[in-house]
Amino acid sequence: MTLEILTSDALSPLRHGFFTRRGGASSGVFHGLNCGPGSSDLAEVVQINRARVADAMQVTPEALAGLHQVHSADVAVVDSPCTSKPQADALVTATPGIALTILTADCQPVLFADNKAGVIGAAHAGWRGTLDGILEATLDAMEAQGARRADTVAVIGPTISQRAYEVGPEFFDIFMAEDPGFARFFANGQGDRLQFDLPGFGLFRLRAAGIGQAEWTGHCTYDDPVRFFSYRRSVHAGEADYGRLISAIRL
Repeated sequence: MTLEILTSDALSPLRHGFFTRRGGASSGVFHGLNCGPGSSDLAEVVQINRARVADAMQVTPEALAGLHQVHSADVAVVDSPCTSKPQADALVTATPGIALTILTADCQPVLFADNKAGVIGAAHAGWRGTLDGILEATLDAMEAQGARRADTVAVIGPTISQRAYEVGPEFFDIFMAEDPGFARFFANGQGDRLQFDLPGFGLFRLRAAGIGQAEWTGHCTYDDPVRFFSYRRSVHAGEADYGRLISAIRL
C-alpha cells in the first residue's frame, strides 16, 4: 500500500510530511506505519516502516534524526546524521540532508521552517511541553542558527482535538495556576469533566511568540482510527499498546 503523507502549502517547497498509518508493514494493534521503536511491535518491522519513510524523504534511514521524547522544553541542535537520540522534545538544524522526525500518538507534531534562512525545526508538543515552553524554545534555537521568527512558519499536524480530549479539574487547575486567561482553551463536558483544546493552545503560544505564520492541519488522531494512531483511543479500547505516527521535515 502506498504511504499517505499529509503536507502543507505553508512549508513548501521543503520536503516534509505528517505520515498517517497507511502504507506500513505492521500488523495487529500496530497495523500500518508504526514508526515507534519504543513500542512492543517487532523491531524489524518498525525498521521496515522507518526505511519507507526515509525513502519518501529521500534520505538514508540513518539520516532520520529522532529523539528520546520526555515531555520537556529541551531542544537539540543537529548538524550531522547520528543514530543516537538525545533526550529532548524538539530538533533544529541548518544542515541539508537531515530529516528531523517526531513521533506522536495524540500529542502535537509541529514542523517549523524559515526557508529564507535555511533553518528548520520539529517539536513534540503535548500539553506539558506546550505549557512549559517547547514551542518558544524551538523558535529560540532556530534563531540561534540564523532564523528570524517573523519569517518562520509552523504547522501543527494530526493531534487530538478538543472534542476528544476530556480532562479533570486537577488538569484545569494546573493551567489556571499558570495564567487564568488559559480558561478559554477549556469547554464544559460531562459532570466535572472539561474538554481541552490542545491545538488551539499550541497556535496561541506560537502566535504570542511572534511567529510569522502558524496553522493546524485540522486532523484529529482520536476520531480517525483508519488513518491515525491514538494513545487515548487505545486506552479506551483496552489495547495493550499503540503505534506511533511519524512527522518529518528536511532542507
